Amino acid sequence: MKQASTIAEMRTDALRVVRGHATGGQKSVHEVFLTDAEKRGLMSDMGATLAEEDNFLLLRLEPRTRVQVRGVGQGPADPDYFYMG
Repeated sequence: MKQASTIAEMRTDALRVVRGHATGGQKSVHEVFLTDAEKRGLMSDMGATLAEEDNFLLLRLEPRTRVQVRGVGQGPADPDYFYMG
């Protein structure tokens, strides 16, 4: 992974890494469905992207909890495939 030269570039790179795993559109918190291997890859990529003093938090949410959305939000989805076009 390339070395970011500014804090803004580093944050942009980190956002790009997380969005590569995200489902749905822009959110204040990115929702990702990961296998164990994908989780390891994401953690490795973030470790290579962020500076040592930066923080990155990956939480496992309780899967039995009902998701509540506001406004035009959509509940989480983990379909068999995504169409990107």
